[in-house]
Amino acid sequence: MKNAVIGNNKQKANLIVLGAVPRLLYLLQQETSSTELKTECAVVLGSLAMGTENNVKSLLDCHIIPALLQEELLYTDATVIPHLMALLSRSRYTQEYICQIFSHCCKGPDHQTILFNHGAVQNIAHLLTSPSYKVRMQALKCFSVLAFENPQVSMTLVNVLVDGELLPQIFVKMLQRDKPIEMQLTLTYMCRAGAIRTDDSCIVLKTLPCLVRMCSKERLLEERVEGAETLAYLIEPDVELQRIASITDHLIAMLADYFKYPSSVSAITDIKRLDHDLKHAHELRQAAFKLYASLGANDEDIRKKVSLGEGRPPVLTASRQGVTST
Repeated sequence: MKNAVIGNNKQKANLIVLGAVPRLLYLLQQETSSTELKTECAVVLGSLAMGTENNVKSLLDCHIIPALLQEELLYTDATVIPHLMALLSRSRYTQEYICQIFSHCCKGPDHQTILFNHGAVQNIAHLLTSPSYKVRMQALKCFSVLAFENPQVSMTLVNVLVDGELLPQIFVKMLQRDKPIEMQLTLTYMCRAGAIRTDDSCIVLKTLPCLVRMCSKERLLEERVEGAETLAYLIEPDVELQRIASITDHLIAMLADYFKYPSSVSAITDIKRLDHDLKHAHELRQAAFKLYASLGANDEDIRKKVSLGEGRPPVLTASRQGVTST
């Protein structure tokens, strides 16, 4: 099966139709299956997942993710986490995948505490200076998940040294326009947990402007959603951050563009583009409303900008017109 499906989407589709996926998952989950057999099953499933979108959908319909990503196993078997920590020094591939496992399987305060107590912060911190971009990004994802609403982890991160530099300093160095969302997430979560002051330059001059730039219409729709939601979370409790955000790069006017999706059907000849716009239209609106709510949470002047300015949501425009006409 493995040799048949590699590089052959037609064969992949044939195997899926013949019911190969449930059988492979069954073998993968049997305690009596050898490690070699489980490995081969995982390789075949991985190859099937590299096929068409329909192949991926078929795998998801077979509930492949819960079967492959058994997060509770990480915490119920006391030997698993220490074993994974020990494997971090093997290669950049093990570093990337183990960080990915930790970030995907950390689902709440209990999981954060267990990973923290097993030395996750100290063991993963040095990976931020790895020559591998993928390793650095997976390490960042780990820290963003560990720091989310967790003061204990966030306070520890602030004081960790890597090659003579504090982690926040490393984070700030990596804060560039082309860097992914994980960097902003980590600093945002550390700030909300109280580990970094809201008036710290890394928040005011780095994180906040980066998040605002992510809201511009030149960015991918997915990035705009994450940028707006993360910015809303960052500024929610702090009126000064709300004021700064409201005057940064015409943010309020920028948010009006969030309501322009999907684009006019007549203007879109690419069906895939239309599907993409339709899929993200709701997410964009939801993210925009979250950010509107955070921006106007404490300051009446900002609320007036939102309700009266050019950046007001169309729903407010419609409601104002309705009031005027009546």
